[in-house]
Amino acid sequence: MEEIFKTLIKKIGEDPDREGLVKTPHRAAKAFCFLTKGYKEDIHEITNEAIFSSDASDMVVVKSIELYSLCEHHLLPFIGQCHVGYLPNGKVIGLSKIARIVDVFARRLQIQENLTRQIAEAMMEILQPLGVGVVIESKHLCMMMRGVEKQNSLMKTSCMLGNFRDQQQTRTEFLHLIR
Repeated sequence: MEEIFKTLIKKIGEDPDREGLVKTPHRAAKAFCFLTKGYKEDIHEITNEAIFSSDASDMVVVKSIELYSLCEHHLLPFIGQCHVGYLPNGKVIGLSKIARIVDVFARRLQIQENLTRQIAEAMMEILQPLGVGVVIESKHLCMMMRGVEKQNSLMKTSCMLGNFRDQQQTRTEFLHLIR
């Protein structure tokens, strides 16, 4: 990967042997591996020992989980926050594990629409709750730094599964709680 970044530096007309760029291919490769580490992570391993039996039956919401991802079309970041809610069905999950699930999927080349659904489906698979709701709000640098260059645009996506999809009252409660 370092060689690819060195070639990229040459292709844009820079000298990869210039003092400030000598170590850039190594740093860029290391950063890119970190930004895409979700490909090497498994949600089952991450959540394995943090699912607990519970009589809880009220909605659980984790709001404003920050996320950083890379747009699969331009390899530019999109940055935002994710809100996750679920209705327990005999099990709850450790709070930090929800944020880790978000990161597993965010740290891949993505489009926000797919990311939202992947998080919701993973929560359904792992917990088998009565329902899950996921809302993501993000700013996309591919839209801000290039193309239309719109600095204040914000993309919102949602995925509602189970009771969050089928019962308007559940959906409304979730959307009210994340406001």
